[in-house]
Amino acid sequence: MTDEDNQGVTIEEEEAAVEGSAIQLARANDVLPTQIPILPVASRPFFPGQAVPLMMDAENWASTLQTVSDSEHKILGVVLVRSETSEEARPSDFHPIGTVCRVHRIHQQDGHLQVLVECLQRFRIGTWLNRTVPFRAQVTYLPEPAGPPNDEVKAYAMAVINTIKELLPLNPLYVEELRMFLDRFGPDDPSHLSDFAASLTTSTKEQLQEVLEIVALLPRMEKVLVLLNNELELARAQQKIRRTVEEKMQKQQREFFLREQLKAIQKELGIAKDDRTAELDRFTARLARLTLSEQARKRVDEEMDKLRMLETGSPEYSVTRNYLDWITILPWGNYSKDKLDLKRARRVLDRDHYGLEDVKKRILEFLAVGIHKGEVAGSIILLVGPPGVGKTSIGHSIATALGRRFYRFSVGGMRDEAEIKGHRRTYIGAMPGKFLQAMKDAGTANPVIMLDEIDKIGASYHGDPASALLEVLDPEQNTDFLDHYLDLRFDLSKVLFVCTANQLDSIPGPLLDRMEVIQLSGYIAEEKLQIAKKFLLPRQIERAGLVKGAVALDTKTLRALIDGYARDAGVRRLEKQLGKIVRQVAVRLLDQATPPVRLTTDDLKEYLGSPVFRDERKLSGPGVVTGLAWTAMGGATLSIEAARTHSFTRGFKLTGQLGDVMKESAEIAYGFVLSHAEELGADPSFFENAFIHLHVPAGATPKDGPSAGITMASALLSLARHHPLRRVAMTGEITLTGEVFPVGGIREKLIAARRAGIREIILPEDNRGEFEEVPEHVRKGLSVHFVSAYRDLLPLLFPSPRAT
Repeated sequence: MTDEDNQGVTIEEEEAAVEGSAIQLARANDVLPTQIPILPVASRPFFPGQAVPLMMDAENWASTLQTVSDSEHKILGVVLVRSETSEEARPSDFHPIGTVCRVHRIHQQDGHLQVLVECLQRFRIGTWLNRTVPFRAQVTYLPEPAGPPNDEVKAYAMAVINTIKELLPLNPLYVEELRMFLDRFGPDDPSHLSDFAASLTTSTKEQLQEVLEIVALLPRMEKVLVLLNNELELARAQQKIRRTVEEKMQKQQREFFLREQLKAIQKELGIAKDDRTAELDRFTARLARLTLSEQARKRVDEEMDKLRMLETGSPEYSVTRNYLDWITILPWGNYSKDKLDLKRARRVLDRDHYGLEDVKKRILEFLAVGIHKGEVAGSIILLVGPPGVGKTSIGHSIATALGRRFYRFSVGGMRDEAEIKGHRRTYIGAMPGKFLQAMKDAGTANPVIMLDEIDKIGASYHGDPASALLEVLDPEQNTDFLDHYLDLRFDLSKVLFVCTANQLDSIPGPLLDRMEVIQLSGYIAEEKLQIAKKFLLPRQIERAGLVKGAVALDTKTLRALIDGYARDAGVRRLEKQLGKIVRQVAVRLLDQATPPVRLTTDDLKEYLGSPVFRDERKLSGPGVVTGLAWTAMGGATLSIEAARTHSFTRGFKLTGQLGDVMKESAEIAYGFVLSHAEELGADPSFFENAFIHLHVPAGATPKDGPSAGITMASALLSLARHHPLRRVAMTGEITLTGEVFPVGGIREKLIAARRAGIREIILPEDNRGEFEEVPEHVRKGLSVHFVSAYRDLLPLLFPSPRAT
């Protein structure tokens, strides 16, 4: 520093003061001191040529501004710091280059200082004179490049100006900034132009500080042009986003205004109403066609008044509207007229079902009572039988015969009580139960509702649906059925309920007590033959899109099909096998085969593979007995085998996947035969050193129940006497004293014996009544013996009994 420098005048300023031949003197206020107060800023640096308002905390920076106010030049150095806030700044946080400013106005208000500064020139911090607030330092000024700009600088200046012009339409704030710049400087001042352009951008404070620290003009303009182009791209992206959002908002606003105008026009013309009025009018129109109870009418009036007061956008409005929608859509007091014609009902049942004469008789009796009463109501029919015997289709036929609407739903696997009685309205998504939904879909208050698979209903922590059904299926209670959602009494007494089940064991006793049980025992081979001819084969041909009579199966082939591939109680398996045949015939017809395609018994193996059912008559010899069993698929024959495996020790072994009850029956049969061996004509010493093995085929099929008691005893006795039994099938429970107790499923067991070709059967005496209820066509050709004690079996089992 020279003495002149210490006086505040630089050599560059003296040279700049002389321009051409004119000599200009420097004013005292234009002389910049070399020792100045320093003010830190943390947001962004200031550039020369700017007039910037500052807002500072009076408590921290009052001393610094007081120093500036007391000085002659009112000069202040503003420097960017690296710290987060200016209050935390230390000398090491300051960037080396800042901007010297002249303070024009200081105003204090509410603990803050409002300062207007004019940014003059760059400076570099030399030596710190005061390292605490108020900061003070010895500085060196960095003058702006002087002289006329060269062509390259002019080119960069034009590029900067053009980029600013592109920015102006994208951000209107740039227009005001540009006007203020042009008031003080011209576009031919490239140094201030580059600083001004940098200050326009939203670049980071570090990027702006880099521009401030570049004193050379050309590199500074290059850096500024990069920042301007980045700003331009950002502004274009923002403009695009803003335009997209505005278009969406304008479209929504336009649609909203148009809808409101449309509503107003329609209301003025009287051709439409607002949503609330339209809903209320719709509910009122529905109510005019209904006969509500007094309780329901009162509730509807209350809910309608509530709906009139609620805002359409409130959640409670939608809850109330849905509730009224359900109340008014239910068929209160609307009943379809029954077609009480017994002949018509008989004709419909015969048309839809072949055989099942006992079932049709029971249904016609039920309908006849309804005809005498003038209405069919108050009873619940339970159709019980193996799969595929036509339980569901009988329900359809009953509805058709009565001329009522039909609604079916399955309760199999249902575990939630709310499925029956509905959810309370306090829950989100609450709905009425299945029965009120059935009423809504049927449109009448007296439809036929079928509850399928009622024996498979479940229970869980959600409740017990079977118990919830008690109120629905009790004629004494369902006149006032209460659904949790509706919370109103609805009359279900005119509904005809038809339930289906495969077995009665799993149905709770109180529920079973409310129903009229009708057993469907299944079909014998002759009935299956007629069903296949009249119903199943024509239906499969029609489903395949073939011409009528495209497949021809004679009686012999159908018998072989039934015996070898579809021996179960129902006809579902038979229909599947016929469908498989028809599909293969469809392929052959496309391969130029000529209809009708005739099949013989020899063709069945080619079409269906090996027979599924084997002939059980091959099992014979001492210790082999044929029993009769009941399964969920209907009746079945059950071969039981007993053998003496060795004589090393005495013992008794059971195999065949037997249940606990059946194991107990085997133990009882073994104990009875062992204790009465001599009386039964067997050698008592046979069992002394005999290890007996009793097996019930097939081993993979679970078996249980007491009805094989006499069969197991007969197998053991046949083994002990080493005498084969006559061709006879039997069923009955045995006791240790030799008494024979009754068993269930007599009808199904007789059909199974007939299916297996066994004509001689032994039944307990106590089952005589059930046998007499079996249809005549099932009993025809069967020789049935009734026994009350095991000793009565001996003459029937052995051709020449040696004991009585």
